[in-house]
Amino acid sequence: MKRVLSGIQPTSDSFHLGNYLGAVKQWVALQDGHDAFYCIVDLHALTVETEPALLRKRTLASAAQLIALGISPDKATLFVQSQVAEHNQLGWIMECLAGFGEASRMTQFKDKSAKLGADSARVGLFTYPMLQAADILLYQAHYVPVGEDQRQHIELTRDLAARFNSRYGQTFQLPEAYIMKEAAKINDIQEPTAKMSKSAGQVSGVIEIMDSPDVNLKKIKSAVTDAGREVTFDGAQKPGISNLLTIHSALSGKSIAELENEFAGKGYGDFKLAVAEVVVEYLRPIREKALDLLGDEKHLLDLLHQGAEKARVVAAKTLSDTYKNLGVVS
Repeated sequence: MKRVLSGIQPTSDSFHLGNYLGAVKQWVALQDGHDAFYCIVDLHALTVETEPALLRKRTLASAAQLIALGISPDKATLFVQSQVAEHNQLGWIMECLAGFGEASRMTQFKDKSAKLGADSARVGLFTYPMLQAADILLYQAHYVPVGEDQRQHIELTRDLAARFNSRYGQTFQLPEAYIMKEAAKINDIQEPTAKMSKSAGQVSGVIEIMDSPDVNLKKIKSAVTDAGREVTFDGAQKPGISNLLTIHSALSGKSIAELENEFAGKGYGDFKLAVAEVVVEYLRPIREKALDLLGDEKHLLDLLHQGAEKARVVAAKTLSDTYKNLGVVS
């Protein structure tokens, strides 16, 4: 059985609809028919200023939401990165293997350091792609489900794995990017030409999994629409309505054409109310399950510890082979 691995940072109290439709929904599908490892990468969250209590809260909230969204601890290995020490150990090996030049060319470091300023950017922000490579190689993953913006990281991981294998003997599986092209692309409902993102957009434009039904109802009823009254899909001329059609279709299972027929002759108000009802009812049981899991922290921690134990079995074997091939006495 082919192994897949992916991770998500615990950087907010709630995932948003774009996170779910763009990534987590595919993770759920991949856990059937694959040996799936899904990781809450809390160590990556330390590359920026972090408040300890908030990091802990968000790590547990991320785990609860992943389970509520369909990641099954019985089917997949779900764990927290920091609970498996081999990540840091292999991360150092990858740092020693990577060149300064190739690390400097990583797009995300250049973008984030430009925003933060040279004096504010952490060394960890520069080296985290090597830790990310270790996250993947540690589990001998065949596929890594990622967005197109993460392809460069997979290429670096493959380069480092191939370099190590060439110098020290076959040790790592070369992973392939599993680019999730067919995923619905959800944009900000206040700025429908921009990707839904809490870091870039307004809070009012982001549909959050853990928001109350009333909050999400209000957000969608206030969503930006376009000139005219026809509910038709036209990404260039009607980005607001097209985005809402995409959201409705992704959650209801109805095609865009079906929705256009259903709302022919109706106004934007009726359509936005229908979208709001679909979103609220889809998210209601997910939010309730996540809150139930967070209400029993001991059980949630037990699930994560069990996942970490399973992950550690694979990680320890990879690290042992790495050290042996390197000549490290262990």
